[in-house]
Amino acid sequence: MDNRTEAREFLVSRRARITPEQAGLEPIGGRRRVPGLRREEVARLAGVSIEYYTRLERGNLSGASDSILDAISQALQLDRAEHDHLYDLARAANATSRSRAKGTPATVQPAMQYLLDAITGAPAFIANNRMDIVAANDLGYAMYSDMYRGTARPANHSRFIFLDPLSHSFYPDWDRAANVNVAILRREAGRNPHDKRIAELVGELSMRSDEFRTRWAAHNVRRHYSGTKTFRHPVVGLLELTYAAMELEDDPGHTLTVYPAVPGSPSDEALRLLASWAATERIAEAARAASRA
Repeated sequence: MDNRTEAREFLVSRRARITPEQAGLEPIGGRRRVPGLRREEVARLAGVSIEYYTRLERGNLSGASDSILDAISQALQLDRAEHDHLYDLARAANATSRSRAKGTPATVQPAMQYLLDAITGAPAFIANNRMDIVAANDLGYAMYSDMYRGTARPANHSRFIFLDPLSHSFYPDWDRAANVNVAILRREAGRNPHDKRIAELVGELSMRSDEFRTRWAAHNVRRHYSGTKTFRHPVVGLLELTYAAMELEDDPGHTLTVYPAVPGSPSDEALRLLASWAATERIAEAARAASRA
């Protein structure tokens, strides 16, 4: 991933979405070719020179201080995920060859599988920063059974959403699922700009999916730690689940996600049915065997 290109395109895309009126400014100059702020207006809002902001927007974030990054974030009205993304891009610009992170492994410590197996009432899985499912409990494999109907391993959320027609049935609001997936992947690419396998995944999806390519070009990023999601499972039907996601400090680049249902709800009963079906289908055993092969 080209850090300078990413930084340039991200800043340009954020500037383009804010009008002078939204920023509380009197417009500079006459008729505008584009609706967004001009560079000099961002510079004025951030309290920096137009020359310095131009340097930043050309992708040169090297040496930018935290106070400068915060001022640019405020001027561009970045949300928390976008603010963090700008910091990640600046951190990558300042990284030496020795400090560049290596790719995230596709496995986790055995203790994490024990933890997953101890979660019996809700689907739970661990994914790496490329959206691969690297470990899950029985309900987790059962919930994503459609993802395991293909032969590609490890199973990957992004490939499933953009390359597998079954995803349009699995996600009742497919557009939302697609937008969120790309925004998370874009954030991970900013945090790990030298991860070759992330770059390969982005390249593959960009070549094979117009839907992915369009969303990737928007440069949206997202934090994804809690909320609700809806799925349509081929066996038990509609599942309306809450979720919580936690980054694993001892397994950098990995996130544990758990999907509990509201107790006593129809989705809670559906999860019980899913657990019973999973016990007969042996999906988890097949998925783990395929991962080891």
